[in-house]
Amino acid sequence: MNMSSPRSPASSEIPAVDDRLVAPNSRFEIDDGELVYVPPADEPHGVGHGALGAVLRAHRSPDRSVALDMLTRTSVRSDLAPDASVYPTERDPATGGRQLEELGFEIVSTETLAHAGGKAVKLIGRGVRRVFAIDVVRRRSFEWSRELGTWALLGADDRIGDAALAVPLPLAALVDAAQADAATVRAFRAQRHPEFLAEREEGREEGRGRILRRLLAIKFGALGDDVEARVAAASSAQLDRYVERILTAATADSVFDD
Repeated sequence: MNMSSPRSPASSEIPAVDDRLVAPNSRFEIDDGELVYVPPADEPHGVGHGALGAVLRAHRSPDRSVALDMLTRTSVRSDLAPDASVYPTERDPATGGRQLEELGFEIVSTETLAHAGGKAVKLIGRGVRRVFAIDVVRRRSFEWSRELGTWALLGADDRIGDAALAVPLPLAALVDAAQADAATVRAFRAQRHPEFLAEREEGREEGRGRILRRLLAIKFGALGDDVEARVAAASSAQLDRYVERILTAATADSVFDD
């Protein structure tokens, strides 16, 4: 199942999203005017948090950014920090600050779903399109439902499809760190990340080099160091030419005549 959701406009009658009520990096949020201490994470939360950031970065659209624990001003009286956010990289043309996140994620381990739901209501009310809760202990995922006014349980095999994501995000990658690693690799490969393209081209050149060495050895016998060096230094185009010349070349040196 591929889940998608339309954009919801944000209200213009509240402070800018990066107008702070609390000092950043202070481990506090402001919730309806009340100062709330946000304690350090336990192991399940911490591991899930790290995996979540990596998998979101791999799946985000090129013009989106990913942040962890970034404060968002949801109202005059609230300044909250989702565990992870996906938001437009381009600065807000009206304020010059950052734009509101489109996707918000809360990791649930010691935190209750009810408490995470309270944050989801405020984020949705501010204009965040979609908010998800990731239960890393029970390996479940939820999305906040405007229609139900509560969390909706998502299928284990579902994927999140959204304009903020370059490729659909498998929910299994959000609740399982091992699957997060595999999903990260698949997402980069699907987007033809330069590192993967370079690695594939290097693999092709290495394969051509092996073929050329084997053909040279079959036709001309053991290869000298000079021949090995010329094969190792050859470009992809040169390797193709050298392989083609094997059939007609009288000597190993003549294969390399350019």
